[in-house]
Formats: sequence, C-alpha cells, structure tokens
Amino acid sequence: MAFPADFLDELRNRITLSEVVGRRVKLVKRGREHSGLCPFHNEKTPSFTVSDEKGFYHCFGCGAHGSAFDFVMNSEGLTFPETVERLAGLAGMTVPQESPQDRARAEKRSSLLDVMEAATAWFEEQLAGEAGREAREYLQRRGLAPQTVAAFRLGFAPRARGVLAKALRARGIAVDQLLEAGLVKRIEDGPQEELRDYFFHRVVFPITDRRGRVIAFGGRTLGESKAKYLNSPETALFHKGRVLYNLARARKAAHDSGELLVTEGYMDVIALAEGGFPAAVAPLGTAITEEQIEELWRLAPEPTLCFDGDAAGQRAALRAAERAMPLLKPGKSLRFALLPAGEDPDSLLRGKGAAALRGLLEAALPLAELLWRQASEGRPVDTPERRAAIRAALRGQVNAIRDPELREDYRQEMERRFSAAFGFQGSSQGGFRRGGQNRDWRRDPRARRAGAGAGGWVPPGPPDKRRGPTDLLNPDRTAELLLATLINHNNLLTEFVEDLAGIEFAEEGLSALRQALIDCFAHHPELDSEGVKCHLSNQGYSGVLAKLLAPEVYVHGRFARPDASAEVARQSVLHILGVLRERQAAPQQVEEALALAADMTTDQLQRVQARQKLRLEEDGLKVDLDRFEATLQATMDKTDT
Repeated sequence: MAFPADFLDELRNRITLSEVVGRRVKLVKRGREHSGLCPFHNEKTPSFTVSDEKGFYHCFGCGAHGSAFDFVMNSEGLTFPETVERLAGLAGMTVPQESPQDRARAEKRSSLLDVMEAATAWFEEQLAGEAGREAREYLQRRGLAPQTVAAFRLGFAPRARGVLAKALRARGIAVDQLLEAGLVKRIEDGPQEELRDYFFHRVVFPITDRRGRVIAFGGRTLGESKAKYLNSPETALFHKGRVLYNLARARKAAHDSGELLVTEGYMDVIALAEGGFPAAVAPLGTAITEEQIEELWRLAPEPTLCFDGDAAGQRAALRAAERAMPLLKPGKSLRFALLPAGEDPDSLLRGKGAAALRGLLEAALPLAELLWRQASEGRPVDTPERRAAIRAALRGQVNAIRDPELREDYRQEMERRFSAAFGFQGSSQGGFRRGGQNRDWRRDPRARRAGAGAGGWVPPGPPDKRRGPTDLLNPDRTAELLLATLINHNNLLTEFVEDLAGIEFAEEGLSALRQALIDCFAHHPELDSEGVKCHLSNQGYSGVLAKLLAPEVYVHGRFARPDASAEVARQSVLHILGVLRERQAAPQQVEEALALAADMTTDQLQRVQARQKLRLEEDGLKVDLDRFEATLQATMDKTDT
C-alpha cells in the first residue's frame, strides 16, 4: 500500500526517535544525543547513538543506521505498512485508506477474518467435546500437553458432512462468506445449495498471519484419506507461498534469541516449541519459496533449516539452497542442520532430548559447505572430465548469485575448496588451473611461463622512467597501500591476516593501525568495510585513517580504492606482501654478504656486486605498483572479453 506523502511527513513530525528506540533499548542522554547498547549485535560497551535532531540512529560497532521506520522494521521484523500502522498508533493517528476500492478490500478482509475466527472457535469446541475423543487421543499419543494444544488453538473437524457450514450459517455467516474463506465447497454435479465442509475428519491447525490473525487452516487426516495433510485453498486472505506456519509466535522469540529454525511440518514446529525452541516456523507442504526466504531474513540473518533426515528432507534442503542463491546478500544466508536418517525434529526431541538437537544445530552447515558437498561428495574424480563436471556444477550455482561482490566471494571460496581437494587453482575467469594458490611467478619460471598464457596474467614490465624513485621505493608508502587495500577490501583478511601479522612496519602509526586492524578482525569478523572504519575511528585512529585513505595514497595504487575489483585487490595484496617480506629479509642478507666479502678475491667480489645490482633492478620492478596494477588489470580485462 502507498501512503500519502503528507501523512508520512506528519507521522515523522509527531514521533520522537528516542522514544521509539527507548521502548527496546535503555538509552542514556549525552548532550544532544542518546546512547545505549546496540540491539542488532552483542556488545558490552555502548556504541549505539540516537539523534532526535538529525532523525537517525547509528551503531559504530556494526554499522546499523536508519530512521524510526527502519528501527521498527529491523528490530521487530515488520513490513513497511505494518510499521506505519504501529507508529501511527503510537502517535494517535489514523492510517488513511487510499481509495474506495482499498476501503472495500479492507472491509472484506476484516469480514473474512471474523469468519475465520468463528471457525477456529468452533473447531476448538469440537476437539474438546465428545466428537473429538479420537483426535484428543491422537494428540496425546504424539506427546502434546493440553496447554500446548490450547496455545496453538488446535481443533477438530468431525466426520459428519456439512456440520461446520450449518453451525456458522446459524451464527449469521452467509454462504458467500464461507466460500470466500475456503471453509466450504459446493458439491460437484449437486444442487446449488448443497455444501460440503472443506475439512472432514481431521485434526485442524490454525494458520495465522504475521499479526496472529487466523487466515487459513491445515488438517491432518485421522482416516484413510490419500492426502495426509490438507491446507485451505487460496483465498483473499491466504496465499500459501507467502505464509509461514507459527510466524506470529516465533517472531518475538527469533528477535530475542537471534535463532530461527525452519522445519517441514506443523507437528515439528509444535514439538520444537514444547522442547524449548519457540523460534520455529514451517512452510506449508511445498518447497520453500523466495517470498518465504525473504520473510525468514526479516526475523534472523541466517535461519537454520532443520528438515527430515530422509531422502525427501535432503531434497527439500537442496531445493531451498537453490531458491536462496539468487537472493543472497551480505549478511543474509541459510544454514542446514542435517538430521540422522529416519529422524525429524519431533522424533529426535522425544527420543534423544533437547541436547541432541542443540548439538546438531550448533554443527549446522553454512550454505557454501552444503553447495560444495552437493557438487563433490560421492562423485568420481579420477578423470579431468569428471572433475570438470564438479567445477561446472559449482560455477552454475555461484553464477546464480545476483549480488556481484558476494558472487565473487563465492567464486573464490569454491576455487579454494577445489584447489584443496584436487590440487587445482581458479583463474580470474572462474575456471581452474594447475598449481598452488600462492605460487610466486618471480621465483618459479614455470609459473611465469604459465602466467603469460591464455587465462593467466603476465608479470609487470620495466619501471616507468617518468616516475621518480622516491615513491616507488618508499617503504611507508608501500605499507600504506597494503593497509588501505585490506581496510577497503576487508574480506581479504580471512586469507592474509597471518601474513599481515608477520610484517614489521617501520612507521609507528602504521604499525599500531596494523595491530588494531588485526584485533578488529579477530573480535568483529562480521563487520564490513564501513564497519571496520567506524570501529578503528572509535579506537582513536581517525587521523591515521584520514591520511591512509586519502587521494594522495590512492594515486600510487588504484587497486586500494573501495571500487577496485576483488581479484585485482587480492593479487595486489599478494604482490605487496612479497615485496615487504623480501625487504624485511634484506638487512640480514647484507650482513652475511659483508662477512663473506672479507675472504673474497677481487673476481669473486665483482661477481657478487653484479648479482646485487641485478637484484636491485628486480626490486625496482617489483615495487612499481602502478605498473603492476595496470598490467594485471589489462590482462584481466583482455581475458574477460
């Protein structure tokens, strides 16, 4: 629904951001702003600030930022229309209806919701009465306590035909409303007025919307029906692919715990709630949809799919992974808890207890691991063609990711896994070539020849004579470029943090910043580049950062810029680390050479000096970072075309 702009402006004027945030966060007034512990990540020292004057909140720890609307949506998992309705209620305003058609639709929905509520109450009455004895015995065998049955409002649809229609019509509900709500259907080839209840001889599970209002039902047969489970038909209230069972009850639990479980059925959800896992939902009998995945991410950044341990459950998990791939974005993914064969969450809880399930949840696989196993496990790899089939399967999955940076990260991750498993390394085109991941072309002539071929990159040419030697050989400038690249592309720290720790920086400020960056990665690996910068600024490095990330530094290495490609940045970091390591080793080599010189003849000394001159020329080539970057980028651009 689109809201009038003047209504939204008036709503913004009436609400106070600190009051909205203060309903969930304990705020302390500090000057013109408020501060508190961030509700979006765990922290002990407040880094979350709220500014009523500026109209936004900001966390310097995780980077969370936004308005009152953003806060309510992100902290409570509401949609924008639901957020507007919530804030309008706080401000004492009435949400306007857009048009007579909108009002008519809203009135119709409200009327159908009343019908569904009446049906829910009637089903509950049947379960509690004499007709519901068989259903109550079934629920008792499944181990459900009476309070659980009441909390989930379970009911019973009797064996008799047409009794729901008669009961609700006696309460003043019209036939058209019963049909529109999906509670009854006309008998085919029968009289117009003859109706049949949609649910017959079934335990009934009410399905609610995000606000807890009943919009549909699911029914579990107690007889010999071919359909073990049956859901309401699609109606004006109910669209099966958009709804998750137990969403309203699980929403608060998910936000409080940060955990969200996704199972296959109603009974699994209810068993999890009884077993101490209230943040559980389920799709409604079909493969999870894109809309349901987006709904899950409103509640938790990485929901855990906990499907049955049989073949059907594993297929459902793989279908969910495939559906999620195009939707992935930074910080949003899925995890997969693999249950033992023949087990579902309900049976596992009742047979082995909550501790067994908790162990499986803690060992849940990230999405990347599931994709790798799906492509590689149980497949022969003894020929190039069979390995190529695995590579092609991985590439097809990765190429489905729409986010370009995340797609590149996945590509590199799959290349690393392929290399570790089969001794192959990925090229910049997403293929794989023979060789170790960090082979240095300067030391290995075979790698140098291979790099000049198709799909590789050639080593840089001779230094640009127009450039002066000061910038090319300045150790501090090289260190600045290394740190700038790792801060702007901080995902590279996963691969290079140990190398960074082993490099000594001559300039004290850069050395301290290097250590702070390593500490930040160790304690806050979830931060993106902007979050890292905010964290370092809070640690007192704002001045060093301003100098480090200035145009004066970038002019010596475009690869350090935030908009540089991930692969160019990675290859540049490899290059700089090699330069710095060799510089670090140089003083010891000079001392050894001086010690040997005392015993050398004139001819031997001249040969050593010639080799030293050649080495200096090679060093000049290696530290010409602009030439390196230009050559690398040109080669990658050429191979991309």
